[in-house]
Amino acid sequence: MNATPSKAIPDRLAVVVTLAHVLEQLEASRTSVGADQYRSVVRRLADELASVPADSALRAVLDAHPAASQLYENLNYRHAGLCRSPLEHALGAELRAKEAIERARRR
Repeated sequence: MNATPSKAIPDRLAVVVTLAHVLEQLEASRTSVGADQYRSVVRRLADELASVPADSALRAVLDAHPAASQLYENLNYRHAGLCRSPLEHALGAELRAKEAIERARRR
């Protein structure tokens, strides 16, 4: 499990870390998770992510919690694109999208 040392977490990120951890647990759960429960955690985490500055402490939390990182990236996509994805993955996705658009235009 991903663990972020509590002594390195600023108080302002305590709720983000807790919700990020819960989201990781829901994502990894082998048992069925209710959609309302999942949406509730994601909605609350999204609200918290919107209220904290994008600094090195937040980046460390996101590095330790991939599901929260993906949520953060999706929330900020319109401003920063795939800001947390490795560049080669983002570039590959863009190239595949352009190829798909070209194939569709030719039809």
